[in-house]
Amino acid sequence: MDSMTHQAPWRHITIGVDTHKDVHVAVALDGLGARLGELHLPTTPAGYADLEHWAAGLGPIEAFGIEGTGCYGAGLARYLDGLGHRIVEVDRPDRATRHRLGKSDPIDAEMAARSVLSGVAVGTPKAADGSTEMIRMLKVARDSAVKARTQSLNQIKALLVTAPAELRESIRGLSTPRLLEHCAAFRPGVLDSPTTAAKQALRSLARRNLALGAEVKEHDAEIGRLVSGTAPRLLAAFGVGPDSAATLLVTAGDNPGRLRSEAAFASLCGSSPIPASSGKTTRHRLNRGGDRQANAALHRVVVVRLRWHQPTRDYVARRTAEGKTKAEIMRCLKRYVAREIYGLLPIDCTASAAHPVLAGTA
Repeated sequence: MDSMTHQAPWRHITIGVDTHKDVHVAVALDGLGARLGELHLPTTPAGYADLEHWAAGLGPIEAFGIEGTGCYGAGLARYLDGLGHRIVEVDRPDRATRHRLGKSDPIDAEMAARSVLSGVAVGTPKAADGSTEMIRMLKVARDSAVKARTQSLNQIKALLVTAPAELRESIRGLSTPRLLEHCAAFRPGVLDSPTTAAKQALRSLARRNLALGAEVKEHDAEIGRLVSGTAPRLLAAFGVGPDSAATLLVTAGDNPGRLRSEAAFASLCGSSPIPASSGKTTRHRLNRGGDRQANAALHRVVVVRLRWHQPTRDYVARRTAEGKTKAEIMRCLKRYVAREIYGLLPIDCTASAAHPVLAGTA
C-alpha cells in the first residue's frame, strides 16, 4: 500500500505562492506550521509542473494558497485546479504583518500558506474557463471603448469652445449625433489657419467617436448573446439589462457555486450591512467594500424599479411612512435585489430566494 496515505495529518503540506509576472515564489509548510522549503518557478507550464512535483515530493498536499488568482496567479490556479488540487484565494498580508515581519516574496508566500493553514483564508477563486470569462473579456474591450468615446466627445466640445467664431457659429445648436456627422464630413484642405487646423482636429475626433460607437454596438451584441445563453432567467428579471447582467455574472464567475449563500453574494457585491456595534450600542454601517461595479449594477436595477416597478414603489412608500430615509431604503432594496439575483444565477445549488416585494419580470 502507498505509505503516503498512512502519514500523520501534521505531515500534510500547505503551499503558499506569491505571484508575479515572470517568477512565482512558493513556500511549503507542514500541518504544524514548520517551514519545509522554498521554490522559485517561472510562470510557464513547465514551471507549474515543477511546483506540483516539488510539493508532492514533500508529502500529501492539503491546499495551495495563491495570491492574485485573478491576475498573475490565474494561470497557475487553472493548472493546479485541472490536476484536482484544492486552491484557496489569499489576500496580501496586512500592513501590521508587513510592519512586523518585513516585505519579501518568500515572506509573502509563507504568510499565504499560514493564512490557509490557520483558516483565515478560505475563499475559492473564480474559475475563468467558461462563458462568463468570455463575457468578462468582451466587457473589458467594451468599457474601454465607451470611455474613449466619451473622452473624444468631450474633446470635441472643448475644441469648439476656443474654435474661431465663424466655425463655432456654423455648428451652434446641433444635436450630438448631427454634430458628429457634421464634423466627420469636414474637408479642411491645406492647414494654413487656425480654422483649417480646428476642422482637421474635429474631423479626426468625430470619426474616432463614430468608429468607437460602432465597436461598442458590436460588443453589446456579442455580450447580449452570451448573457442570454448563459443566464436567461437573470436577463428576464425586471430592470436587469444585458450590461448589468454581464457585470453580475462576471462578479460571480464561472463557478458561482463557490458562493456559499445569498448573503455571501451580497457581501461580494458590497450590499450587505456591516456590524458596527460596541458595548450597549447595536448598529450596522454601510458596506464600502466588495465589487463596486457589481454594486453599481444593483443600483441601476433599483433605480429602474423605483420608476417602473409597482411593488417596489409600494415598498418605498411603506418604508418612507416608517421614517426611513431615501438612502436607507436604497440600501435595503439593493440587498433584496442581490438576494433575488443570487437565486437566478446559473447554478443548481441556489434555490430561488427572491424577495416577494421585489420579485417580478418585465
